[in-house]
Amino acid sequence: MKEVSEPGTLCEIQIMAIKPKLHYFNGRGRMETIRWLLAAAGVEFEEAEYLETRKQYEKLIQDGSLLFQQVPMVEIDGMKMVQTRAILNYIAGKHNLYGKDLKERALIDMYVEATMDLNEMIMHHPLQPPEARAKHLASIIEKATTRYFPVYEKALKDHGQDFLVGNRFSRADVQLLETILIAEECKPDILSKFPVLQAFKARISNIPTIKKFLQPGSQKKPPLDPKLLPKVMSIFNISNE
Repeated sequence: MKEVSEPGTLCEIQIMAIKPKLHYFNGRGRMETIRWLLAAAGVEFEEAEYLETRKQYEKLIQDGSLLFQQVPMVEIDGMKMVQTRAILNYIAGKHNLYGKDLKERALIDMYVEATMDLNEMIMHHPLQPPEARAKHLASIIEKATTRYFPVYEKALKDHGQDFLVGNRFSRADVQLLETILIAEECKPDILSKFPVLQAFKARISNIPTIKKFLQPGSQKKPPLDPKLLPKVMSIFNISNE
């Protein structure tokens, strides 16, 4: 006789219905890609009280909420998840944004690891000492336009499809769009030599869930105000030396 799987318990169903809760400071950082992916999946989420002081952060650590004493942390489906990539992998897998098989997932992973490399460079730009910022910015633009964007331009041009992998919407598309937009904050015409990526940007930006996230008043965060940088650095004991 064929086994019939039992539906989840009421408790499990209630846990799954709770909105994900994000624990971070009031800014982009490593949480922003998580916000993007949840929004793209059409998942409503809420922000816990923003971290404003080192004391708040230490309390999370002392409470045992942070497995490795680090944020981002996301409360989701009864778990307190940490480690950015683990969180993103879980969200993508749960919401069918991670390809149809292992080969597609491997390709998606390669694409998103590269976008995260570029994203990380841009994220660290405000931490550069003033005398190093011009050189660092030039390095960001050089790598974006010679190492990263040409790969995505060629991939989209070669297969002629709307999405990066498998002709279906995936986290690779979400994370590439996010990275394009923050790269344009560094250099507004950074896509001038990439017409296929320009079309990709317009197309993905018009997906309803993403279009909503890009509207004013959404949970998308603006670039970090330089005046707030000392506060963020003090929360995490970051030095720019």
